[in-house]
Amino acid sequence: MGRVTSSTADLWYHYGRARASSDRAVPDTFYWNWGQDAGPGTEVLGDLTSRCVGDLGAGATRHAAHLAVHHQPARVMAIDASPAQYAMATALYAHLAPRLRIVQSEAVPHLQAMRDTYDVLYSVFGALDFTDPREVLPAAASALKPGGRLVFATLAHYLSGTPAQPDVVAAEVPAKTPDGEEATMRRWVLQEHVWTKLLDEAGFTRITVDMLPAAIDGPRTADTLLVSAHRPS
Repeated sequence: MGRVTSSTADLWYHYGRARASSDRAVPDTFYWNWGQDAGPGTEVLGDLTSRCVGDLGAGATRHAAHLAVHHQPARVMAIDASPAQYAMATALYAHLAPRLRIVQSEAVPHLQAMRDTYDVLYSVFGALDFTDPREVLPAAASALKPGGRLVFATLAHYLSGTPAQPDVVAAEVPAKTPDGEEATMRRWVLQEHVWTKLLDEAGFTRITVDMLPAAIDGPRTADTLLVSAHRPS
């Protein structure tokens, strides 16, 4: 059967299952780079003590679990649209409630319903990669409290090595439906100046973009853009 594009099938059904079957621990580390093995850690988010934090596209919720256990936030909301990822995250980390709350929702409607709620929002190759930035960035700005911070890690180029897009254009990337049928999903891989312009248009200030080089060479390694911005106070 040919490749299809689906907006209803859970295209994250297979993601992370192998690891979840053997690794149920709360991670001791939190990295932003693509390889999850080097670079800055949670210091990028600032002091999280007693803060309300949101993970956009949390997947199996490993990063959010780390924050809940090691950084004393008031609350961490781990948001993901995938029913399979929600079920996996709940099986792994539901015991960390009430400090950790796992939420099944698309990022944009969740953020639109949570105006002036979050001190910090972040995404590690999550919803900021797979949601139209012209929708998710304004929604994130509205969900942050004045002075709140958005931080996200995103691909600096395609995994094939092809340069990132100079305009707001999504690529169709391979995925699989729950029954194994080939499909595609949209991913935004954008150049630094495009992200900066989009953040500015969404109302963010104090925008910074750092390049995190791939720690190793090889197929499917990638450099990372680490982007930080603030809602004005």
